[in-house]
Amino acid sequence: MMSVLKMMKTIGLCLLMAIVSCNKEKEVTYDTLIKNGAVINLEDGSVSTAHILISNNRITKITKDIDANHLKANTVIDATNKFIIPGFWDNHTHFRGGDSLIDTNKNFLKLFMANGITTVRDAGGDLTSSVLKWRKAIENKELVGPRIFTSGPKIDGPKGTWAGSLEVETDEDIITALDSLQAIPSDFVKIYDSRISGENYLKVIQESEKRGLITSGHMPFTVELDATIDAGIDAVEHLYYIKKGCSSNEKEITQKLIDKEIGFWDAMPLLQSSYTDSTALKTFSKLKRNNVFVVPTLHIGRVLSYLDEVDHADDDYLKYMGLGIQQTYKGRIDRVKNASAKQVADRKALDQFFGELAFNLNKNGVALLAGSDSGAYNSYTYPGISLHKEMEAMVATGISPLDALKSSAYNGALFLKQDADYGSITEGKVADIVLLNSNPLENITNTQDIYMVLSNGNHHSKSDLDSLLTSAIVH
Repeated sequence: MMSVLKMMKTIGLCLLMAIVSCNKEKEVTYDTLIKNGAVINLEDGSVSTAHILISNNRITKITKDIDANHLKANTVIDATNKFIIPGFWDNHTHFRGGDSLIDTNKNFLKLFMANGITTVRDAGGDLTSSVLKWRKAIENKELVGPRIFTSGPKIDGPKGTWAGSLEVETDEDIITALDSLQAIPSDFVKIYDSRISGENYLKVIQESEKRGLITSGHMPFTVELDATIDAGIDAVEHLYYIKKGCSSNEKEITQKLIDKEIGFWDAMPLLQSSYTDSTALKTFSKLKRNNVFVVPTLHIGRVLSYLDEVDHADDDYLKYMGLGIQQTYKGRIDRVKNASAKQVADRKALDQFFGELAFNLNKNGVALLAGSDSGAYNSYTYPGISLHKEMEAMVATGISPLDALKSSAYNGALFLKQDADYGSITEGKVADIVLLNSNPLENITNTQDIYMVLSNGNHHSKSDLDSLLTSAIVH
């Protein structure tokens, strides 16, 4: 009998605590309540209906069990029949082109936000001081735009291709370059391959590792991919360098490049013809084991491979680019015009090969990063929309919509070691959120069907996003 009474008292106490807890829940007023939304878990692809409570731009609570009518918030968003995912990340963009293009580059910020891109990774340019000003203004809510993680200037060798690059030729140069990047401070080190020696390239990675800096980059073809991974590279930009590591003759071809018997483009057919599954699988395994991310940039590859066939004169996004940006497209366009029929055909074959390579990387567990490579000089690859096109290109290779979505915010946050704050719809994380009208797991093009974007404590409705696009037109 005593046991029954004791049990009844315990139950009564639990009920009382539940009532008190419920009353306390009613007393809290949150900044924002998103109710009845279908939250997509990017880790496993599950979808569950829940309410998201936000205060101070953080996801305070996610709950399925509480009646939303008991919750108080200054702003209530009815997300019934909407799909909720983290704000998109474009993991490879560029702000560049010199002082005359500062305003046009600044205009890109609107295009990113209008496309639900709440974070961009600026992979090197010559407008670092402007980028830092924009970043601060965005943080202070004086400017609408995505969160910007930047490398600052690229590191390259003497007389490097891109303006503003930090040129390294000696050990002292490497120390000075990394000191200057840390003083910015940059969020990662971007290495370019136009003039840097293979030896200095590896030294930059090794010295960055000692300092605890994140590295990404191209790779001089005078270096083998294994050596780059062993040095400690964190991400490989583009697939040329992965392709090189999948060749059974990489060592011999590398020596020909060191001896200057062949050049970069001469090496392409040699590498492709010597691609073997066994070598590729070893490379994929090593990339995965060493947590190296790969940025496929498939969309720009396809755009550039078909410049001879596709007329971009009526592209809708041209009106946002401005004449200055469009003039920077000329170099790549002229190269296609002056290319031989064989060179054009080879480029298209390479594009097809890269699609298959991206699929196999994903299939074998290598983490991909969705990046558009948009910006000046990269013809018809438009900031904002091109990130969606990149995810579409991934899915077209056979990659699942879920993995394409993961390659944006989820993997982007992991790569930059920002996953404690970003990358998923999780309690405690920053409330960078996109609400979609339709399910992107069913069709990846649904990432463009945006209902609302939450970023930096702001709520951007569809009409707000349309207004941003309208204001971005360059007259």
